Amino acid sequence: MFSRVTATRFRSATSPASTGLAATFTGVSWFTTLIASKGLGLLHELVPNARLVAVLTNPRLPESARIPTDAQEAARILGQQLLVLNASTPSEIDAAFATMRQRRADAFFVGGDPFFSSRRQRIVALTARDAIPAMYTNREFVEEGGLISYGNDTADGYRRAGVYVGRILNGASPADLPVDQATKFELVVNVKAGKAIGLTIPESFLARADEVIE
Repeated sequence: MFSRVTATRFRSATSPASTGLAATFTGVSWFTTLIASKGLGLLHELVPNARLVAVLTNPRLPESARIPTDAQEAARILGQQLLVLNASTPSEIDAAFATMRQRRADAFFVGGDPFFSSRRQRIVALTARDAIPAMYTNREFVEEGGLISYGNDTADGYRRAGVYVGRILNGASPADLPVDQATKFELVVNVKAGKAIGLTIPESFLARADEVIE
């Protein structure tokens, strides 16, 4: 029973049907890799003069394949150039930052990825060192000292998963439960991080945030 319950909750960044997960599992699907255009739009509001925006993705995550395409379209609309950087190892993260410095990127977007989340302290530290405005897809980066994040509400996603686990423990069959879609998003802003890189965040922007870290 334990293995069955733990297998029924998954976190998918794209449509579970497109990956084949929904055929045998149920769970909660998150939009972690599908919000590049929204993230770049918010980042543009903070740094409207940014011309070259770097985007970090993990090529080993199949769901990340859409990030460059979505980001490229958003950059085109915003009149920006896009620098796509791939990283799937710690050394490649360091190399990506070296490339950003060399190319003098004006802003930085980190795609949603479990590997990046596990290395968030390093990523945030390098971003602060280079004083580059950065957008992340989950709040953990901002809590570590990052500037801004926009993505699925983590607590809401796990609450939804917990509800499904409870239903399964009460006898529901996973095959009979439709995949739940986490649709609650949150905008988190770290004012202190902005000040550290000389960026003033407008009050109108802060008023839209779900949480402001001072």
